Amino acid sequence: MIYKLLIRPFLFLISPERVHHIIVSILKYMMAIPGIRQLLVLCFSVSDKSLERTVFGIKFKTPVGLAAGFDKNAEFYNDFAVFGFSFIEIGTVTPLPQPGNPRPRSFRLVKDKALINRMGINNHGVRKIAENLRNKSPNVIIGGNIGKNTLTSNDNAIEDYIECFKVLHEVVDYFVVNVSCPNIGDIKKLQDADILTANLSALKKLSSGLPVPRPVLLKISPDLNYHQLDEVVQIAFKTGIDGFVATNTTVARDNLRTGKDMVERIGNGGMSGLPLKDRSTRVIKFLAGKLGGKIPVIGVGGIMTPEDAIEKLEAGATLVQVYTGFIYEGPALAKRINKAILRRNKS
Repeated sequence: MIYKLLIRPFLFLISPERVHHIIVSILKYMMAIPGIRQLLVLCFSVSDKSLERTVFGIKFKTPVGLAAGFDKNAEFYNDFAVFGFSFIEIGTVTPLPQPGNPRPRSFRLVKDKALINRMGINNHGVRKIAENLRNKSPNVIIGGNIGKNTLTSNDNAIEDYIECFKVLHEVVDYFVVNVSCPNIGDIKKLQDADILTANLSALKKLSSGLPVPRPVLLKISPDLNYHQLDEVVQIAFKTGIDGFVATNTTVARDNLRTGKDMVERIGNGGMSGLPLKDRSTRVIKFLAGKLGGKIPVIGVGGIMTPEDAIEKLEAGATLVQVYTGFIYEGPALAKRINKAILRRNKS
């Protein structure tokens, strides 16, 4: 309540990208103060055996994680873990560093509890990010969200994914293949059935040939129709991937409370937050029904409340991730979700 009444109004006076850097910098300084980390863990973490679950061979202390995009460069994952997240997805990571799209490139739709971003997969490159992960805490599971550089052609995209996989293999616990970012012009072509099948098969073959294989997951768009989703399910069974992350941001602009003029001024980008909630849940429910429990789904998209997270789990998700909800609802969101799951488990 204090966050929404006092802290958030002040933070929302600052541009989204700038305030993000301010918050993570403050948090990093705070963590250097003796006792602060332990205090935050005490305040925001929930520990209970009934929250634990093993998914694609990995044991998660709770089902709640932080989605990709918040810690693109793996600089703050140990710090954000204190807010009750059992896993944090870093990235999207590309082989070479890239600056992303011109600023401004991140915008709030406050009336809709949403964000629109066209960051363009800005990151420091896979080698720098791998170095940042060398100091990983054993108490947090790290997912590596990997993509291709903007200037890499789709014909050569698999080379970028393979390079990221090889460099990050020792420092992440699972991989997420991102072919659904709406902020890279031609990336949609990578969702073509033949291309996707070839690329996922290559990554699974690479993983299975290593001494310690890593799970390979696919992150999909919420804008796929049911026919396309059905194709994706068949590809999953054919390639043997280990899971889905459903979903990425949407390019749709349906039923927004924000004025049309403002939305048009903002322009292109992927939208996250509350307007994505139902769209994401429908995709999860469809996937879960088709997969029959054989391949797990991580549910993400529009989780603003504990009830939203429960809805994703009841739709068939095994784990959930938050991003925009963390910004709008504050640092206690994961704790509130975990407590709601505990109540659900006991009912």
